Amino acid sequence: MLTVLNLPNFLTLLRIVAIPFFLILLEDLRYGEALAVFVAAGITDGLDGAIARLTHTKTTLGAYLDPAADKLLLLSAFIALGFMHAVPRWLAVVVISRDVVIVLGYFLLFMLTQRTMQVHPSVFGKLSTFLQLTAVALALVSLQRSDPALESIRGIVFYVAGGITAVSGLQYMYRGLAWFQGESQAPAPVDGAGRDRTANREQHHRA
Repeated sequence: MLTVLNLPNFLTLLRIVAIPFFLILLEDLRYGEALAVFVAAGITDGLDGAIARLTHTKTTLGAYLDPAADKLLLLSAFIALGFMHAVPRWLAVVVISRDVVIVLGYFLLFMLTQRTMQVHPSVFGKLSTFLQLTAVALALVSLQRSDPALESIRGIVFYVAGGITAVSGLQYMYRGLAWFQGESQAPAPVDGAGRDRTANREQHHRA
């Protein structure tokens, strides 16, 4: 239990718990407090990974829980801010569609191959996450005060975040297709006598 509920995983769980509080604060128009919760959640995202690497306390649970917490936080923020018109609807659609396509794609690959594809974060994936966090933070700041200079920066960040998010989605799709092609061309498993078990099953059915 102690190896699972270590400090990095505890920080990740805190980030998940913070999501409903963040959404409640947005609903109550308490934008300053919502921004504080969002920034605190972003800080825990950097801390849990750093602590896990420095203390060698990486766990299988953390490997799945950490990216899931990031996605839940960002998707919740983009859906809420999209309805509030604090971020462009097209950006919310790009962010949500990218994650939905990736999840469905990996599920489909598993159903087709009965194997799990190892997912490694790409440079574009990490950059898109950073830009999405920045976009949400800027949107929350703009809800508090109107600043022409901030509006210009916010618009640029929105477009860059949307573009990088789309590119990262295409990159993950390419990785998935390349992995599927490799799995499809892999030789069939053999039995102890060195015979093709697939061929043996087909001969058995014909008999």
